[in-house]
Amino acid sequence: MTPTVAAHGEATGVERVFREVYGQAVATLIRIFGDITLAEDAVQEAFVVASDRWRSDGIPPNPAGWIVTTARNRAIDDLRRSARGLGLHEQLGAVATTSQGPGTEEWGEDGPVRDDQLRLIFTCCHPALRTEHHVALTLRLLGGLSVDEVARSFLVSEPAMAKRLVRAKYKIKAAKIPYRVPEEPDLPERLRSVLSVLYLIYNTGLDGPERAPLRSEAIRLASALVELMPDEPEAAGLLALMMLSESRVPARTAEGALVLLRDQDRTKWDRTMIEEGHAIVRACIRRGQPGPFQLQAAIQAVQCDAGSFEATGWPQIVALYDHLFSVMPTPVVALNRAIAVAEIEGPGTALTTLDAIAPDLDNYHLIHAARGTMLRRLGRRDAAQAAFERAAHLAATEAERRFLAQQLQELA
Repeated sequence: MTPTVAAHGEATGVERVFREVYGQAVATLIRIFGDITLAEDAVQEAFVVASDRWRSDGIPPNPAGWIVTTARNRAIDDLRRSARGLGLHEQLGAVATTSQGPGTEEWGEDGPVRDDQLRLIFTCCHPALRTEHHVALTLRLLGGLSVDEVARSFLVSEPAMAKRLVRAKYKIKAAKIPYRVPEEPDLPERLRSVLSVLYLIYNTGLDGPERAPLRSEAIRLASALVELMPDEPEAAGLLALMMLSESRVPARTAEGALVLLRDQDRTKWDRTMIEEGHAIVRACIRRGQPGPFQLQAAIQAVQCDAGSFEATGWPQIVALYDHLFSVMPTPVVALNRAIAVAEIEGPGTALTTLDAIAPDLDNYHLIHAARGTMLRRLGRRDAAQAAFERAAHLAATEAERRFLAQQLQELA
């Protein structure tokens, strides 16, 4: 479980450091010891120690190094106390005196890059594991989310997710899945699941300001993937998609409340980041190999290019959604396309599409929020209220619930 530090004076600082360095610390210890459970336990114990020590001593100048060093020493002590560590006693004694923190060890390198977290995400996304295990493991190990938080992302119970994570880690150990970036010939076939997981990590980072480190880490890892695989346009497309989305983050909320795209203060958008995202999208278009992430980035580029909501190129966006649906025919793509169609053909046409896909997305709050919006625009207040109430019941974050409560209040 995530360490509980709220009772201490430095709680906020420890929690912030936990979010920022948990994945880095776990990835580094897995590289050192080759054992996911050992690495997780040691890092969590290190944060428990930190919650006590830092209360009196203050947060050290290099908290990541402090956590990794403390966790490494804890892991060594655990191994020495266990039967499995007897044969490693001398080796681990040497380890204890050579490493002072992340980035300072001179360990061997697997694959074409040196990045512990990149190695870990390829391990979590190994084809021997099930797809839902890819996402759950990455959110837990790299994102530092608690088991309960990961469970809520999957709409399952905490005990069910705990069992799923245990099974995934056992599979990695039993199948001897290597902790490394694959060799270059094997990279393309492993890329899709890695890109999908990185994008989910980024979107999880949008759930609140305390999750901002997740977004930064997802963007950094996407940049590392582009460097690793410069000829893969989907990796570049994901990076552009994240950058264009990130450029609008300062305008997404006001006083803790969500702000819809049509109401956002566009002067708060990061124009430098938008220009960088546009440049990547243009380079992707020149390649002529459109994929899902490139198309989503192109949609974002059109939205970011408009000086106002009314000036948005909605016909172009709908055309891009048509192309996206042809390569990724999912209900969520259909949902987003319907919202764009409403700006051209009106809420009635959009509602017809939303009603058709609603059974497939009944546990997804955004389908009900979108239906509520269209019903309200059509003057069907009672039906809109029921849709917004269902959306509020399913919403995962407090900001979303507040926004939906506001919609209900306006209807009343």
